[in-house]
Amino acid sequence: MKILLNNHRLFKTLRPFNDIGFVPTMGGIHEGHISLIKRSIKSNNKTIVSIFVNPKQFNNKKDFKSYPSNIKKDLYILKKIKKLDFVYIPKFIDIYKNRKKSPIKIREKDKILCAKFRKGHFEGVLDVMDRLTKLIRPKKIFMGKKDFQQLFLVKNFIEKNHNTKVIGCKTIRNKNKLALSSRNYLLNRNELNELEIISKKFLNLKLKIKNIKNINKFLQYSKKNLEHLFRIKIEYLENRNIKDLSVSNNHLNSKIFLSYYFKNIRLIDNF
Repeated sequence: MKILLNNHRLFKTLRPFNDIGFVPTMGGIHEGHISLIKRSIKSNNKTIVSIFVNPKQFNNKKDFKSYPSNIKKDLYILKKIKKLDFVYIPKFIDIYKNRKKSPIKIREKDKILCAKFRKGHFEGVLDVMDRLTKLIRPKKIFMGKKDFQQLFLVKNFIEKNHNTKVIGCKTIRNKNKLALSSRNYLLNRNELNELEIISKKFLNLKLKIKNIKNINKFLQYSKKNLEHLFRIKIEYLENRNIKDLSVSNNHLNSKIFLSYYFKNIRLIDNF
């Protein structure tokens, strides 16, 4: 596994290869990332992982400063993955050498779910993914479905503007059904136990909506009950079509999308 710390090294190393799988991360490496990396290794001749905490996609400075970042720990985990070829750890200047303001804007119809509550977040995500794709020129990019809206927007943007496929991969959960997240590193064992109980309650909603006519009305009722029961703040709890993210009252071809605050940490999920 080669560690690439700047663009000169990146270009020199990747120049001979045209079948590259790419897994973009902000660090905090966990089993979810590892599953993406292994999928890429199976699908491509070479695989590269990036670690870059992108300040442009944070709408909250406090959230940016508290984001769990531990390069030593990440590299220790990544070195154990057989056949992982490269890890790219750029500096801010490597990504944003061109400091022109990004022209990327998301459509009004896409300002839903996380985009409604995190102004400028997805513009920052699309900008950095555009820049990383230009630098690495991967054949395929592998991203998890836990942040389904991010996957939806990145896939549409990248495949429209680059000769690159974006592959969505299943959400990885622990044995107690909690979706793995880098932000989980901010919680202690007791807090994680509590979070697992909350997560199971949310997952049970998927079973309950099968025989309900007005699903989103039911979810709004459930939202108030769950906030009161667990003393959490839920931003949104909505059933939406997986093809276009439109609001849906059909449990088929849809997912329940969720964002909430637990111990002042913002978590998302879909199921």
